[in-house]
Amino acid sequence: MNTPHVRPDVRKFLAMMEANPRPEFTAEFLAQIRHMPADTMALLDAPVGKLGLVQEVTMPGPGGDMALRLFDPRAEREAGPMVVFFHGGGFCVGSIDTHAALAAEIARQLDLPVISVEYRLAPEHPWPSAPDDAEAAARWIADNGALFGRGFTSMILCGDSAGANLTLVTALALREQPASLPLIMQFAIYPLTDHNRTYASGTAFANGYGLDSANMDLYMRHLQPDFQHWRASPLLADQAGLPPTLVVTAALDPLRDQGRAYAVKTLEAGVPTTYIEVPGTIHGFAGFRRVLSSAQADLTAILAVAKTMLAEHMAYE
Repeated sequence: MNTPHVRPDVRKFLAMMEANPRPEFTAEFLAQIRHMPADTMALLDAPVGKLGLVQEVTMPGPGGDMALRLFDPRAEREAGPMVVFFHGGGFCVGSIDTHAALAAEIARQLDLPVISVEYRLAPEHPWPSAPDDAEAAARWIADNGALFGRGFTSMILCGDSAGANLTLVTALALREQPASLPLIMQFAIYPLTDHNRTYASGTAFANGYGLDSANMDLYMRHLQPDFQHWRASPLLADQAGLPPTLVVTAALDPLRDQGRAYAVKTLEAGVPTTYIEVPGTIHGFAGFRRVLSSAQADLTAILAVAKTMLAEHMAYE
């Protein structure tokens, strides 16, 4: 294999990680991570920045109350679409707080309300707790716009990494049994789509590119998914009838080829699909804007594509 292109800022960040290796993601270490202050956990990303409204809402979930957080660049707005956002973190870490800056940036650049979902995490809550919570949240939010002071007319699902997996799985569930609002787009940022085979990128970038195979294996041991079920591996499902789809990958991500494969399958099923592969960068870049100087421009370009896709959809409604 040829030596891959690595951007200078990405190379510097990876060297820093190599010099300061993280412990294995055992259950004990995950518990320590979750007890870290939110501002410590969010050190890699940009500040949350200015918004018109940030609002906390609690909903009843399959396993108990679930926290939701609305990010809106406008204090008030007319009825329109909203985004349900699922954070990443390997189904074991991550939260509304760790991904607040990313959710806020999506809200600002799309000029839409974004509602971030606090779903249950493994190992305390193994699969299918996370997809159960994600689907329940999408349905509940669709029914309860008034509790956010908003008139929601349609829904976009979005997430990064594990949250991108939940995005694709929830979209499939809503295709089978629609929510009270139409799903007009799914937007998956470096998704995990298939547990059932080893892809070339999974081998090429297994170690030294920020998402090491040993810790990915630990995530899966904590999660205990049924790899053969579409609610864990959405690539296995028939993709026909899904809404317009935007899939984003990073060229140096072990999950890259899973995202490619998913985009191909949606296209073959007749789903309007846009695929973006960001060169020279790694898994997680959208949440590394403080430490990767190139990540903000990448995210801005991606969200511009998403905004264009939404505008095209609205023009044909």
